Amino acid sequence: MLKIGFMFCMGLFVMSSQIAFGDETVGEKINVSANNSKRAMKKGVHRLNEALCSADDLKCAGEKIKNRAVEVEDAATDGAKKIKNKID
Repeated sequence: MLKIGFMFCMGLFVMSSQIAFGDETVGEKINVSANNSKRAMKKGVHRLNEALCSADDLKCAGEKIKNRAVEVEDAATDGAKKIKNKID
């Protein structure tokens, strides 16, 4: 009886996992690549600005924290869009 219940649960899991994962279209893949490029460019600009920062350490640290927060927000947004595209 326990074996039948386990097999039933495994069957449900396999069926649900097949439904949830679809392929990305070419347009969606292009959007993902564009988002990755934009994030990389922003990251490079942020690192350059941080390297050139000549103000006091506290102001530079504040800018660095702000830049990291923007980068994390962009990555999370792009990741959510990518997951949505895979499910659609």
